[in-house]
Amino acid sequence: MSQYGIVIVSHVPEITSGIKRLIEQVASNVCVTIAGGIEDNDIGTSIEKINHAMEANSASELLAFYDLGSAKMNLELCSELTEKEIHLFNVPIVEGAYSAAALAEVGVSIEEISKQLQDIIIK
Repeated sequence: MSQYGIVIVSHVPEITSGIKRLIEQVASNVCVTIAGGIEDNDIGTSIEKINHAMEANSASELLAFYDLGSAKMNLELCSELTEKEIHLFNVPIVEGAYSAAALAEVGVSIEEISKQLQDIIIK
């Protein structure tokens, strides 16, 4: 398994499952966990689902990707509740998560992954 895991948070459950499916095609050794929607799978984000995704991920260092601002707020809150090291990336969720996973798959360092994602940061 990779040193890093990926956590994907979206307001829509189908978005997270689709991105996970895509990533698994190029990075089968990277643990990807997802938190999509609220408890009844309606639109929104759930602190409980995000916390579960972080804790269920087998990696101790996580690269986190999200779709909208409230997902980021909940990720930040959950990152304070875990002992895992969390790296939040403000990049397009599909391109960012896919690129990071592909790089993690081949053993690229977090510093280099962050550098590679600099060009697509959303300002």
